[in-house]
Amino acid sequence: MAVASDQATTICSHCDRAIPSSNLDLHVAHCSRKLEKCKICGDMVPKKHAEEHFLSTHAPVTCSLCSETMAREVLTVHKGENCPQRIVTCEYCEFPLPAIDLFKHQEVCGNRTELCHLCSRYIRLRERDDHESRCNGGTNIVAESSRNISPAERDRGAPRRQPPKKRLLFTIAITGVAVLFGSLIFQRKVENSQVP
Repeated sequence: MAVASDQATTICSHCDRAIPSSNLDLHVAHCSRKLEKCKICGDMVPKKHAEEHFLSTHAPVTCSLCSETMAREVLTVHKGENCPQRIVTCEYCEFPLPAIDLFKHQEVCGNRTELCHLCSRYIRLRERDDHESRCNGGTNIVAESSRNISPAERDRGAPRRQPPKKRLLFTIAITGVAVLFGSLIFQRKVENSQVP
C-alpha cells in the first residue's frame, strides 16, 4: 500500500518510525502491544520473540574448543586466530596439533636433522632455510651440528654416517606418538580443571 507523498507523517514514540498521521493511533496501539525495542541493537522485535532474539543475536557464547565465554561477534576471530586449542601445523613436519602445544613441539621437531644433498652434511630443520641460501655444495660450512664427527673427519670434510632408514622412521613415529599422548594428557588436565 503506497503512501501519498503529500500526506503528513508523525514519528511513533515506541518504534521511532515515521507513520502517516492518519494511521498513528492504530499503529501505536498495535506497536506498543506487539513489539519491543531491543535494548542492545535497537531493532524492533515481536515481544514473544524478544528472548529468542537476544539469545540468537547478543547472548555471550562459549568456544567449543577451549570453553572460553565471549561476545558472539568475536567468536569467529577467536576460533581462527586466538583460541589456544585451534589446530595448527608444525612448520617442520606439518603435523597438526593444538596451538598451545606448537612451541614445545617445534622446539623438539626443529632440532631434528636432515641431510643436505649439496654438501652431504646434516642440518637442523630450524636452520635449513638459512643453510640452503648459503650452501654452495662445499663441505666447509660449519653452522651445522658437528656431533658424531671426529676432528679428523671434520678436517677432511667427510660427511657423517647416515642412520639407517628404519631407525629414522622409528624415531619419527615415536616422536609423533609422544606428541599425540602429550596433547591428550594436557587436554584432559584442562577439562578436569574446568569441572566445578
